[in-house]
Amino acid sequence: MSKKIPVYIAMHNKIRQRIVSHEWKKGEKIPSERDLADEFEVSRMTARQAVSSLVEEGLLERRRGSGTFVASEKVREKLKGIPSFTETIERLGKQPTSKLVSYYTKLASESEAEKLQIGQNETVIIMERLRFADGEPICFEVATLPHSVIKTFSKEELTQHLYRTLSEQGFEVARAEQVISATWASERVADLLQIKREAPILRLKQVSYTQDNVPFEYVRAQYVGTRYEFFLEATNE
Repeated sequence: MSKKIPVYIAMHNKIRQRIVSHEWKKGEKIPSERDLADEFEVSRMTARQAVSSLVEEGLLERRRGSGTFVASEKVREKLKGIPSFTETIERLGKQPTSKLVSYYTKLASESEAEKLQIGQNETVIIMERLRFADGEPICFEVATLPHSVIKTFSKEELTQHLYRTLSEQGFEVARAEQVISATWASERVADLLQIKREAPILRLKQVSYTQDNVPFEYVRAQYVGTRYEFFLEATNE
């Protein structure tokens, strides 16, 4: 028997289809959360949850005083190598630490299923973490992991040292696809990162793959724009 998809995920999927089918064009303002709640016959809270999940994925963007819009095209730069927050912070001579905000299982949304190449009736694990450098919050990270790939790992292994656990189990982290864009901090993210609401944020979306080209991690990370920067070295090769 298939599991019932939560209401906000079903709404997320329907709105996403309007975007990818170009029913809603890039740069176009979408209906208010109140109007969406009425259309889908859900609560305002459910509508906000669905819209927020699409903002987090970069498909929608909120503009101060104007509303929510379908995200415009972004210029993409290809970064070389798989970034490690821990190694990056240690190279700066600072102490990296993490705090687990939440850890739970759910059915994959359409976006998560597409990124991880799994079915929407499959279970995923969600890890939300805060990353610190010398005790200062730098990044809020949401990672989606397919249960079928990491089902033998303990919660501690996943939350404390995922890549090391994979390596010890014979998985090689071979490559990652990354997209970096700019946005503003939502109220929740601003509280977690101890910054002002709508402060500048660098958003990184990443899908990581094993040596067998199996996606095992879909990450949406938000970095404080005034505390972190990405470095790109370009060559003519």
